[in-house]
Amino acid sequence: MPLSIGIVGLPNVGKSTLFNALNKKQIADAANYPFCTIEPNTGVVAVPDSRLAQLAAIVNPEKIIPTTVTFVDIAGLVKGAAQGEGLGNAFLSHIREVDAIVHVVRAFEGTDVTHVYNRVDPKEDLQIIETELALADLQTLEKRRARFDKEIRGEKPANSKAHERLKVLYAQLHEALSAGKPARSVALSGEDSVLLRDLHLLTLKPMFYALNVSEVQLRDYAATQQLLEPLVHADHVVPFSAQIESEIAQLPDEEQTVFLKEFGLTQSSLDRIIAKGYELLGLITFFTAGPKEVRAWTLRRGLLAPQAAGVIHTDFEHGFIRAEIISYADYIAGHGEEGARANGKLRIEGKEYAVQDGDVVHFRFSV
Repeated sequence: MPLSIGIVGLPNVGKSTLFNALNKKQIADAANYPFCTIEPNTGVVAVPDSRLAQLAAIVNPEKIIPTTVTFVDIAGLVKGAAQGEGLGNAFLSHIREVDAIVHVVRAFEGTDVTHVYNRVDPKEDLQIIETELALADLQTLEKRRARFDKEIRGEKPANSKAHERLKVLYAQLHEALSAGKPARSVALSGEDSVLLRDLHLLTLKPMFYALNVSEVQLRDYAATQQLLEPLVHADHVVPFSAQIESEIAQLPDEEQTVFLKEFGLTQSSLDRIIAKGYELLGLITFFTAGPKEVRAWTLRRGLLAPQAAGVIHTDFEHGFIRAEIISYADYIAGHGEEGARANGKLRIEGKEYAVQDGDVVHFRFSV
């Protein structure tokens, strides 16, 4: 289940530098002028998970395969993008294709990197991007409502209940977007989300914020998280220093840990950004472990064992019989499958079992 996160923000806020640090190599151009990025850059990044190494130490497999996340570096938006300013709607279309959005906001001072509006005001920058996304969604919604009204006038809808609900939802969304609020500010049920899926609204996507700060600001991580309040809750803000992270990414793993300790951090901001994307999208990781490979797999929280099997191969889902489950903690405590089995920690689960984060799974299936 591939996950994609789009990196958005004003020009020159550190998007491409962040992207390069995430990929640990210079894929995107990073330069001190607006619209340095025109076509979106894409990079596939391994999701850090210390559990993989612990499992591999027991199994000693030929390969260790982490799960991945795709980051998409989308060119800088400016005020008026929804009306075609800057590079306009081409950028907005790129955002529609990702699962979640990380909005990079600049908070560091300094004249070495030019701000597109010649000032540093993270809250104002945040509101510019949010407004442009809301305006783009408003245009999408108004076009859809016009077609919807024409369809209803033309003939009696086959599903009148769904149409009545859509009328209410369209009105609620229009009110929110007209006020510059994101579509996700409207309370939606699971059924509502299905009804609205074909709209592909930008502001319905989960969003969190990467706040690009100075070295001094990074040392006070908790306080820096609060710089965007009350517009954004601190839990949705990940402070980072694009320059420092790009330096850390070039270091060997053991030196990275020492470097991070100097800032009072136990993990890099890049790892926090990946973890926050997983959290907002409601994702978990399960594992398969054997002599050929130890592998991590991504799954949406709450999905059942046959669907987890389908992540590995569609034949596994279609022919699902049962799942043999060992929790990660029990697998480590038993020093592997045999020990866990001997300890009575291997469980047989059927089609109604919801796979849990950290489960080590062996699927039984027929073809």
